[in-house]
Amino acid sequence: MMNTHLCVNLKTRLVTDVMMKRGKRYVGWLTRDKVNTDYVFDDEHFTFTEIEDITMVKHNPKVFDGRYISLTLRDDGTLRPNFKMLATLASDFSLEKYTRGVYEELHMVLRMNMNVRP
Repeated sequence: MMNTHLCVNLKTRLVTDVMMKRGKRYVGWLTRDKVNTDYVFDDEHFTFTEIEDITMVKHNPKVFDGRYISLTLRDDGTLRPNFKMLATLASDFSLEKYTRGVYEELHMVLRMNMNVRP
């Protein structure tokens, strides 16, 4: 059901912005502070309180996604290598090719992130 309230006073308590931005979605709740029983349309009071959306913060984002490994950035700023499952690799699997691929990807990513010259 959709209702339209004309001439309302809206107080906002925002976390992410000072003023609400047009078209932006905010997560929170709306409270009707004062109920007008006189059917006069100029004295309605509402308060919107924004809450922090925990889904907005991505923990351990991927900084590299290669064929053999992926690297994620941890909350403390360190890089964490994650090895891909062997079953997802090609059918022409060989241990030498795999270890060489892991070494080359890890070496490339660490060199880029640590600004180290070869």
